[in-house]
Amino acid sequence: MSFGQGGPQQPQWDPWKPQSEQPWSSGGTGDTPDWAALAEASEARNKRRRLLFVGGGALATLAVGAAVAVAVVSANGSPKGDPTALPSSDLPSPTPTAPSFAPTSAPPPLDPKDFVSSKQKDTAPLTPEGMFPGTRLTVGSAVYQKGPTDSTKSCAGASAGTLPKVLTANGCTLVMRVSYTVDGIASTVGVAVFDTEAQALKAKKQADDKSIVKALTGKGVKNFCNGAVCFSTTNSYGRYAYFTLTGFTSGKDVTKKDTAVMRTGNDLADFAFRQIRRRGEVQASAAANQ
Repeated sequence: MSFGQGGPQQPQWDPWKPQSEQPWSSGGTGDTPDWAALAEASEARNKRRRLLFVGGGALATLAVGAAVAVAVVSANGSPKGDPTALPSSDLPSPTPTAPSFAPTSAPPPLDPKDFVSSKQKDTAPLTPEGMFPGTRLTVGSAVYQKGPTDSTKSCAGASAGTLPKVLTANGCTLVMRVSYTVDGIASTVGVAVFDTEAQALKAKKQADDKSIVKALTGKGVKNFCNGAVCFSTTNSYGRYAYFTLTGFTSGKDVTKKDTAVMRTGNDLADFAFRQIRRRGEVQASAAANQ
């Protein structure tokens, strides 16, 4: 069917509207499209598509940049309470707290010397057997056999030389003695008792080379140091002053070469010191357990 000029109008083709249709040219045959017009329209569509792609890329770039900016602000300085805030990696790790305890202090240990430095604290019985126990004394390879013992309140009667005067002047109340023998050597140990440490120290300082304890003989111990030169020692600890007198049972004089005599006297002097100290330790232990 054909139409004349008065028939319906053909819609106009708009290259920017995808729904519009391009009219066929009337200048040629009815079946041949206008190739020049089609090429021109295709070029217009491609140009528009390129513009859209360029514009979309710019918008995407701006969007990514905005996201990065938000992330940086959130990590470096977001306000408190912002749920998007990132935790800082520089925060210190929590330090464990050590357990606390109530302060306590143990009582100081009791000093054994305090219990043998005054009559008020030194209340244990005083006897020769308590001070010099056993039947022999072993020191290293030496074995000293125990002989007679003695205890007297007459301090002057148990001493000789200048010692009686020294003991009496300083208030000596008791002298306990014991003798030991080994290989022809005899030694007497004398322990003088005072009420205070100060009295014992004063007696020790006042004693001289002629202040000696009197030799104790009997029970298998022959006379010794009776007019002969002997080796003597003097010392004190707490309220006790202790002396030794050592010599040969044969009666010969002791010389500086007689080291065995000197060793015997020193061993027995050390024994007296340890026994006095042990006395203090026993009483300190008993007081601590009360």
